[in-house]
Amino acid sequence: MRRVRSLAGQLMLWITATITLLWLVAVGFGAFVMHDEFGEIFDSALQETAERLVPLVVDDLRHRDNPNDSRRIEATRGPAQEEYLTYQVRDATGRVLLHSHTAAARPFGAPLKVGFWQGEKGRIYTAATMDETIFVQVQDSAAERREATREGSLALLLPVLLIVPLTITAVWFVVRRVLAPVETLRAAIGEKDGGNLAAIEAAGLPQELRPILRSVNLLLARLRAVLAAEREFTANSAHELRTPIAGALAQTQLLLAGLTDAPARGRARQIEASLQKLARLTEKLLQLARAEAGIGATQTTFDVADVIGVVVTDFQRASDDAGRICFQNELAGPALREGAADAFAIVLRNLIENALLHGSPDAPVDICLTERGIVRIRNAAPPIGEAELAAVRERFARGRTLASGSGLGLSIADRLLAQMQATLVLTSPIPGRVDGFQAEIVFSVTA
Repeated sequence: MRRVRSLAGQLMLWITATITLLWLVAVGFGAFVMHDEFGEIFDSALQETAERLVPLVVDDLRHRDNPNDSRRIEATRGPAQEEYLTYQVRDATGRVLLHSHTAAARPFGAPLKVGFWQGEKGRIYTAATMDETIFVQVQDSAAERREATREGSLALLLPVLLIVPLTITAVWFVVRRVLAPVETLRAAIGEKDGGNLAAIEAAGLPQELRPILRSVNLLLARLRAVLAAEREFTANSAHELRTPIAGALAQTQLLLAGLTDAPARGRARQIEASLQKLARLTEKLLQLARAEAGIGATQTTFDVADVIGVVVTDFQRASDDAGRICFQNELAGPALREGAADAFAIVLRNLIENALLHGSPDAPVDICLTERGIVRIRNAAPPIGEAELAAVRERFARGRTLASGSGLGLSIADRLLAQMQATLVLTSPIPGRVDGFQAEIVFSVTA
């Protein structure tokens, strides 16, 4: 799966790469200019040294007994050390008459011609007397020039290694600050769901984001209108159907009591069963309409144990399977949660009803309120796979069962629990067993 990159991350990446590249180009250009400037400085020093040595060398040769003898200038202080400049004094034939203590007695490779000459070991400048009988050749080291350029480039680069991180930090701070309204808008849009479709406030948003906000608010308004119409239709339909269905069911039961013919009684019982199924579906649609209306999202609190006790008592009084329901409360005190008690009761009724309908008829339905406040409902049933567990949460979706039902119970429970900041966890088989079905209600917020 391709990773989704954020706008801030892309901005940081491109700005960082651009700043770093520009700094490196600036350092490279500075190093190039510095190399040329160093070359001019070294050449100037080389030329001045050679021209200054000419009169000194001529005067020295005049006072020598045998000016044609080659002579080496000894170091005046301490042991011989490497010098930046070395020189040789040569006559018109090229013979070395005088040389510095670090220069070789063998003549330099430069020709006896006034001017610069580039050799393998360094650059040489040749100066001569007016009659061009004495030549002074001064050489500097190519390694010294390269070292000067390298150290100068490092001197330019080292501050960049500090400046670039500081610049990136400043850019990161500015980008985060500038994109903060985008993040605020993203978070506000992300909070919108079926239970929260209120318009988003435009406070603090820049001009560029206001058209987006206006479009989102228009979309939310249209969605609110559509959902409201759907809920109103569902609720009205359920309410309008309740009375005629109840009347038809009562008349059918009266008709059934007065019939003696076996075929007629069979058809009447089929009508009664169909009307009862229609009544249950109508009740589920009414619950779904209430769930869609957001009845679970309230600021009130309720005691989980009390609601479970009331629902279990109702089932035990009105159900033929009263003996199968077992409730165990492991909490020593109250378990207060945020939400509406009647919404939580609807959730419990649907889950317990599913456990009774789809579980083994001779096995109990265990309801437990754990020490951590988790509501756990278990029933014995064949295990089902992960794909089917996910599918039964959908509206009108039913698993592999022959029991009657509408396929709305888990969908209603999911919707109401989400409004109460709770989660419905379905597991099959039950942990530690090879069969069974378990539904857990886990609250994320404690009142």
